[in-house]
Amino acid sequence: MTETEIFDKVKEIVVEQLDVDEAKVTLSADIKDDLAADSLDVFEIMNELEDDLDIKLEADENVKTIQDVVNYVKKELDAK
Repeated sequence: MTETEIFDKVKEIVVEQLDVDEAKVTLSADIKDDLAADSLDVFEIMNELEDDLDIKLEADENVKTIQDVVNYVKKELDAK
């Protein structure tokens, strides 16, 4: 899966989970500050990604931006 495909999947889930405008979901967007997500939202986003992509993710505290999520998912997919 390419980084662009991962970003598209992450964006789709974030828009659905957080009910935010798709235009706000950019690689540089801070999940908590820019998208107003709390830790439960982050957990739900990670769970959805796990289910959709058949990988194991932790709701990692180092995940701050959408780019961090994309990088983390890519790393886990590559390790599969």
